Amino acid sequence: MAKRCDICGKEPKAGNKVAHSKSTTRRWWKPNVHKVKAVLKDGSVKKINVCTSCLKAGKVTRA
Repeated sequence: MAKRCDICGKEPKAGNKVAHSKSTTRRWWKPNVHKVKAVLKDGSVKKINVCTSCLKAGKVTRA
């Protein structure tokens, strides 16, 4: 299962896949999470889990 984003807290969500015949099956929507080396506020470098929307928004400074 996909991990949680350490920046925004985005995590997997469950729901139903609905067919044309209205039959339902359980499914998951998983965020696109990557493990990246990031520079923290105190200047140290650490590997954290970050979703791609946070990376594109510039919320993380890569090491």
